[in-house]
Amino acid sequence: MNHFRTTAQKFLQVAAGVIKNADGRILIARRDESLHQGGLWEFPGGKIEAGETPEQALFRELKEELDIDTLSAAPLITIHHRYPDRDVTLRVFLVDRFSGTAKGCQEQPIRWVEPNELNRFAFPAANRPIIAAAQLPPFYAILDDQVSSNPMEDLHKLLAQGIDLIQARLKTSPHDRIDEFLAIASPLCSKHGAALLINSAVDFGQHRTHGLHLTARDLLALSERPSGYRWIGASCHNLQELEHAQKIGADFAVLAPVLPTLTHPETAALGWKRFAALAEGSNIPVYALGGLTKKDLSAARDAGAQGIAGISAFLG
Repeated sequence: MNHFRTTAQKFLQVAAGVIKNADGRILIARRDESLHQGGLWEFPGGKIEAGETPEQALFRELKEELDIDTLSAAPLITIHHRYPDRDVTLRVFLVDRFSGTAKGCQEQPIRWVEPNELNRFAFPAANRPIIAAAQLPPFYAILDDQVSSNPMEDLHKLLAQGIDLIQARLKTSPHDRIDEFLAIASPLCSKHGAALLINSAVDFGQHRTHGLHLTARDLLALSERPSGYRWIGASCHNLQELEHAQKIGADFAVLAPVLPTLTHPETAALGWKRFAALAEGSNIPVYALGGLTKKDLSAARDAGAQGIAGISAFLG
């Protein structure tokens, strides 16, 4: 990227790409020492010039920097970040189809790394949510014991589909049942390369799962990120909750309800337009929840979502 060469410019619009190859590895590049944030790693891209769309800027920058031609780019996340000397908006795209062999055309070091290796590299502060977005899958399944008569059986069904982010929301189960479930479910998910999150209404620190999903009530009661978890998710319904999720350092949010639901018919749906406006202002990945199925993934991504979350969406 060559978008930080001067300090005179106080506001920058930047397009960046999370570039994935056929093996699922992600390309990162090391910034020149002479640039702002020099020496750190980044996702390739650059400044959006006057008259360019974000996509046009991305295609141009990836050709100039890496000598690749971008064949597809889907919106992934938008980040608004304030540095001491400038405000930056990063419009980030997922690039999973390109032609050519990537190389550092400006002699910048590049590396292809596994998504779970990204945390080992030093990135600019604004890139932390991009790393989360690059690592999180498109689907987030919720095992709800008010809907599922056999959560363990349904867990096996989800894992068989390749779903690798799952929340255990077992609010009506007795504690001994929850203990039994997690004793089997957590290592089972690990074996399948999946992450299991426990809902905070059920368990707040008693069990060591891969993550914790905060109810909106528990979210607002916190002033900092709960420790000891790989993933922290949060249920949100409005701007205040989204901003607080970002403030405490949650990795992602679930925003609901997008469409009317049978389970909460009295709750007014956000609709895609309102969802998109809220997601655009959030600096963390946001899943869409409420009345959705797998078929809504494209619409969700067009609205700025990380993907789809659902209870019955993956078991119907």
